[in-house]
Parts: sequence; C-alpha cells; structure tokens
Amino acid sequence: CAVDAEGNGCSFINSLYMGFGSGIVAPGTGVCLQNRGFSFRLDPNHPNGLAPGKRPMHTIIPGLATSSATGALWAVFGNMGGPMQPQGHAQVLSNLIDHGMTPQEAVDHPRHLHLDDTLFVEGRLPEHEVGRLREKGHAVEVGEDYIVPVGGAQVIRVHEDGVRACGSDPRKDGLALAQGPGGEGR
Repeated sequence: CAVDAEGNGCSFINSLYMGFGSGIVAPGTGVCLQNRGFSFRLDPNHPNGLAPGKRPMHTIIPGLATSSATGALWAVFGNMGGPMQPQGHAQVLSNLIDHGMTPQEAVDHPRHLHLDDTLFVEGRLPEHEVGRLREKGHAVEVGEDYIVPVGGAQVIRVHEDGVRACGSDPRKDGLALAQGPGGEGR
C-alpha cells in the first residue's frame, strides 16, 4: 500500500499463487511463473471450467475506501492469502470502522478464516470465545498465534487532517508507506 503527498492511494497485491507459483522458472531469467491456472476445474459445466481464453477465478483484490461524507480517500488496504482475502478485508475494515482501532492494531488483531465447514482461529482468541462458537455448533480449529492461514494485511488510514497512519502485519513480510501532505514521511 502507498499514499503520496497529493493523497493518491494505491493498493497492489502481487501473487504467484502457492509457494513458488507453478514451480517452473522461465529459462535464463530466474523468474518463477505464476500458478493461477490451479483454480480451473476440468468439469466444463463448472463456472470455473477450463476453456480457451478464459481467466481463472482468483482473489487478487486490492482495496480502497473513501469517506461517505466527502468522497476523499479514507484508507488503502490489502490482505494476501487466497480465500482469506475477502474475509481479511472485512475483518480489518471492521476493526478500523466498528472498533476504532489504529491501522497497526487492526492488522495485529486475531483473525479467523472460514474454509469449507471449519472456522480456523488464532490461538490468541480467548478460550471463552472459542467455547461460545463451539456451543453454537461451529467446527472450530485453534491454531498457534500468528500461524493460522489468515494472510498478511497492510493498511494506510488517511485522516481528515491529512495525517496518514500505517499498519503492517507481523504475520508476513510487507510494507505500508505514506508520504505526508507536505511531502514528508509519517
């Protein structure tokens, strides 16, 4: 994520899909080729069925939020991690909007991933909350702190006075950079 002195924001998510993409390196380049075709299905009737010229379903979803009052840039954010991306976006935005967290608090906060019929939660989630989820009939799997596959988020919040506040997730490498209104870093 980046925001410049004029207030222009960019959220960019780059992905090879999986550890080293396809596992194929272009000869003489050292460049790993992506593996987004992994998402195709061989069933021609499936919505994501393999077909000539078709692009596979993917979850590359960089995010921008604007102020409902002014239309000005409010936040730039992104969360990597396949099916975690839309869930991570919702959780980070809720942390910012509903819970008034700073960007760093929002990305540090325990997250969860719903995949298939299981809710994966970080071990930092209080045991009484895990118990309440299980009492309601949810299949919950508790992982280690910062280890559950909840992606890695970056966020820049642009305040009304122009001050930018950044958050960078400790779960992954990444960076959120913002330049102040006068050109200085903040």
